[in-house]
Amino acid sequence: MNLNKLRLQWKVFAFLLGFCALLLVVLWLFQIVFLDAFYKRVKVTEIKRSAAVIINNIESENIAEIIADISNNNDIVVNITDLSGRSLARIFSSDNRRRFEENTALIAKAQDNGGEIHEYTESSGPAQAVERLRDNPAYDRTEGARIAARRWLPIQSLIYVKIANSKPGEPFAVIIRAVISPVNATVTTLRYQLYYISGIILFLSVILAIVIAKKISKPIEKITQSAMMLANGNYDTRFAGKGFYEIVALSDTLNTAAVELSRVESLRRELLANVSHDLRTPLTLIYSYAEMMHDFPGEVTPEQTQTIMDETRRLTTLVNDILDMSKLENEMGKLNTSRYNLTQSISETAKITEKLLKREGFKIAFSHSGDIYVDADKAKIDRVFYNLLTNAINYSGKSRNILVEQTVRDNRVRISVIDHGEGIAEADLPFIWDRYYKSGKAHKRAVTGSGLGLSIVKKIIDTHSGKYGVVSEIGKGSTFWFELGLPQ
Repeated sequence: MNLNKLRLQWKVFAFLLGFCALLLVVLWLFQIVFLDAFYKRVKVTEIKRSAAVIINNIESENIAEIIADISNNNDIVVNITDLSGRSLARIFSSDNRRRFEENTALIAKAQDNGGEIHEYTESSGPAQAVERLRDNPAYDRTEGARIAARRWLPIQSLIYVKIANSKPGEPFAVIIRAVISPVNATVTTLRYQLYYISGIILFLSVILAIVIAKKISKPIEKITQSAMMLANGNYDTRFAGKGFYEIVALSDTLNTAAVELSRVESLRRELLANVSHDLRTPLTLIYSYAEMMHDFPGEVTPEQTQTIMDETRRLTTLVNDILDMSKLENEMGKLNTSRYNLTQSISETAKITEKLLKREGFKIAFSHSGDIYVDADKAKIDRVFYNLLTNAINYSGKSRNILVEQTVRDNRVRISVIDHGEGIAEADLPFIWDRYYKSGKAHKRAVTGSGLGLSIVKKIIDTHSGKYGVVSEIGKGSTFWFELGLPQ
């Protein structure tokens, strides 16, 4: 089965169930398999800690009480002997010959092992356990008889020996004996308990996994269904993901994407309609005048040929702007950056344009306080200025005076193009940078140009991380500007 095609609900279910199974395995390992080793390690640690307390208080007047408390609290037998094995303070010990010989052997092993040993011994039945318990003042004969009456499995004992020095410098040995309770019975009890616990945990895990899997997968399934509707072109689809922060964030993102896709689709349809309109008008004029010239070849006038040339030029401008716009979108972020004299470039473009329009009475003045250099794509920035200058020329109205200003402020250079035409209504200002912006419902054909000039300006300046804007008022003209950062 291909896991990539498995539904999210069952994947979450499998992961949760697997995690619970892993926890059960770990529980069984620690409670059954490693229980004996853990128990012995803990017991050794406790005995070593008890020996350290005894050694630190060996000169205390209350040493006997301290040893008694430690023995009772930890269920151990303590002997303090000299290095020959004779008891210095006999506590819970019969000090018989067997114990003396055993102590001597243990002390010898400790000396050979750097002054400390611990080892395990195994007794054959209950008699040995009762004998060791008799060394303890807390020994209960009834309890001893009860133990002796039972058949035990072999019992392990732990013996710990630590050689130390008292303050006068006399070495002594602390010998601690402890009976390690049989772990087998405990393991058997835990095993039966774990059977029930494992069954309960597995049952609850299945229920919990199903609930969580459904809770996680249900909103995602709804989002998936809505996404399929969006992919089929239903841009009015809305996503309503709930339950988790990530799902809500995904839902909000997809809602934004749906709105943007709807806007793009609307712009696409609008663009097709507007381009069709702008293409149809000059083509109709060209065809009409060409047909007239064909039918009446002897009545061709300069006005007719001029109209054909003007409309052809308009078509060329429209096609070039559409191609430039497409190129800018495809090469977004690709700049051929170099350091050049922005002031000189603006001045040359303004002079050339003024010469071309001299017969029509246009005057273009350029005001600046000195040469400014920028790091930018010269060809694209020239296109920005040319588009703004062309826009000012097209909408200058009866006034033929256009002012270009260069100012520097806060380590930025601003180029402003000022005309004295009709101006732009305040309500239209936020939208003039859009492609083919139409005031009202009907598409308005530009006086000259394609209607894409300001949109191209916006794209280029955004790519340069610059700023752009317009200040305009009806009847008082417009000021279009853009800003670029100066080199550091």
